[in-house]
Amino acid sequence: MNDSSWGAPQGAGHWGAPEMQAAPAGPAYDVHDAQQTRPMPIVPDVPDAGRDADDRDDRDQGAGRLSGGPLFRDEKPQEPMSTAPPPPQKKRAGRDLRAAIGVGVGLGAVIVASLFIVKAVFVGVIAVAVVVGLWELTSRLQERKGIKAPLVPLAVGGAAMVVSGYAWGAEGAWVAMALTALAVLVWRMTQPPEDYLKDVTAGVFAAFYVPFLATFVAMLLTADDGPQRVLTFLLLTVVSDTGAYAVGWRFGKHKLAPRISPGKTREGLFGAVAFAMVAGALCMQFLIDGGSWWQGLLLGLAVAVSATLGDLGESMIKRDLGIKDMGTLLPGHGGIMDRLDSLLPTAPVVWLLLVLFVGSG
Repeated sequence: MNDSSWGAPQGAGHWGAPEMQAAPAGPAYDVHDAQQTRPMPIVPDVPDAGRDADDRDDRDQGAGRLSGGPLFRDEKPQEPMSTAPPPPQKKRAGRDLRAAIGVGVGLGAVIVASLFIVKAVFVGVIAVAVVVGLWELTSRLQERKGIKAPLVPLAVGGAAMVVSGYAWGAEGAWVAMALTALAVLVWRMTQPPEDYLKDVTAGVFAAFYVPFLATFVAMLLTADDGPQRVLTFLLLTVVSDTGAYAVGWRFGKHKLAPRISPGKTREGLFGAVAFAMVAGALCMQFLIDGGSWWQGLLLGLAVAVSATLGDLGESMIKRDLGIKDMGTLLPGHGGIMDRLDSLLPTAPVVWLLLVLFVGSG
């Protein structure tokens, strides 16, 4: 027991004596002062299985404390016997939600305005997002792994890929992809041969991962109801992410992939599927020409799965690089690539299913 709960021992062999029996000599010691600064409170007896042992320890250590000597090494201050339990802490989101919502609303306004006013402007928005995403990805690869994927041919080829997909469809996208890969191989030849294979492999991967997958968004736009198709693609992806976040934050207990992304749960995945299927049924019924609600259910299910896999895929990349975000351009979101992670793999899935359900026109 500590001094505050059982009182200060007054001397060796005298537990709780009202007066001091002996005092060590020394000019700095005053018995009266010691009694005034360390009073002995009257404490009722409390049954305690370990009290006898504590009494013996305190009697043995009493003289040393009063004489200014050091405490025994096994004497430790104890916590108060009764403490109020700390108030339960509420779950908190990992990001600044105000900033995230503000940036999200701003981006949404730009996208919707460009999408329904002039299609070419929206293609330009896609190309800019691709170039910024490539810059973020190649910068992180060089900083964390020393991989120097050539940015110039990637940026030029990536923008050309998006424009080619919009102008000439899938054939144009594949041709632009092949030329971009060739440009990466040639561009890297101007530097020393060390790490050539590693750098060009990363460059070809970046060309496929960012601009080629983004080209399917531009290809969605070529249909007569292209703006509605792109809007459906964006809405389903956002709703899937929102459902996963809301349900996972509130009910999530079972980890989905703890080694890749510890924050994702199976309950969150169920929320993503449920939200996306409902949104898909509504979008196919009211936005897409010739669409049906049951097709929307299948579309929503596919979007929830592809968006989750895309999110996990970039989480794997970031975990390998040892970073939390790909960039800092978007407050509350991270970088452009942190917003494209679920959109990129979902674009070809939505494009393909809409072609199968209602055709390409």
